[in-house]
Amino acid sequence: MQKTRARAVALVVLAVLLSAVAGSAAFAGGTLAVGKADANASPILPVNVAEKLGLFKKHGLEVKIADFTGGSKVSQAMVAGSIDIGVGAGTEMAFVAKGAPIIAVCDDAPPIPFIGIAVPWDSPLKTIADLKGKRIGISSAGSLTDWLARELAHHQGWGPDGVTRVAIGNGAAAVLAAFRTHAIDADISVTSNIFNWEEKKEGRLLVPVSQYVGNIAAGAIYATNHLIESDPDALRRFLAAWLETVAFISTHKAETVKIESAITGYSESVMSKEYDVTKGMFSKDCKFDPDSLANLKRAFIDQKLVEAPPDMSKLYTEAFLPK
Repeated sequence: MQKTRARAVALVVLAVLLSAVAGSAAFAGGTLAVGKADANASPILPVNVAEKLGLFKKHGLEVKIADFTGGSKVSQAMVAGSIDIGVGAGTEMAFVAKGAPIIAVCDDAPPIPFIGIAVPWDSPLKTIADLKGKRIGISSAGSLTDWLARELAHHQGWGPDGVTRVAIGNGAAAVLAAFRTHAIDADISVTSNIFNWEEKKEGRLLVPVSQYVGNIAAGAIYATNHLIESDPDALRRFLAAWLETVAFISTHKAETVKIESAITGYSESVMSKEYDVTKGMFSKDCKFDPDSLANLKRAFIDQKLVEAPPDMSKLYTEAFLPK
């Protein structure tokens, strides 16, 4: 808890120190720098799909995409001015509440069908009840996966120490290594990773987190204050390209699966499963739904990421969405 709080405080301090120079790398040379909190998570992949389809160029944008291992690292990169837009999860809105010079601009995926709890292929664990007292891998403290592990224990009535959370990042290789060395008993991971592990008999899906969690802005897009102040039209065009991409994805399974397979390196059979699980999760207007905001507010309090319940209306804006 103290480490999580210290990290959040450090982020705010960094924001203050860098506020004068945060824009130095932003929108450099007319290129919009975009950071992804995960290389393969479905709510984030439309960034790559849009690039492959040329939709950013259609909207007059040049985009440079970088992959990160967790939403907290994306937020830190935004604070440092190295990226203009971050695509992650709603839980990063806690950094906005702490004073980071960023704001949420799109609730791109309110529900969370694309994350599950995985176990090694030969694990004796068979049901959700078997996870009591086990070590569960998460990406980082204060992340969405951290809260999902906490919420599992809360939902099952196991108490705050019902599971042990182990921060190992969200890279597939790191998770598999932790499985092999028995550093963790299970991992909260994106389903594309899990379906790939199942195909190779390296891991399997034990339970989707949607079994115990409702809407929580599982996918969210953020912009730096500098971008909003210096080139708000670039943000509007990015969001217009995003929504056009989502519309394409919803009606073009074969093309989407092919593109996403090339992006993730996973087989088309894996990405076909992923498409079927996630195709209905994307918001068609990017607006923030009340259930997501309520669950996020509770998550911030549960994880002690904020000193007092925040005014959620101050953590996001819908001003840059297409009319």
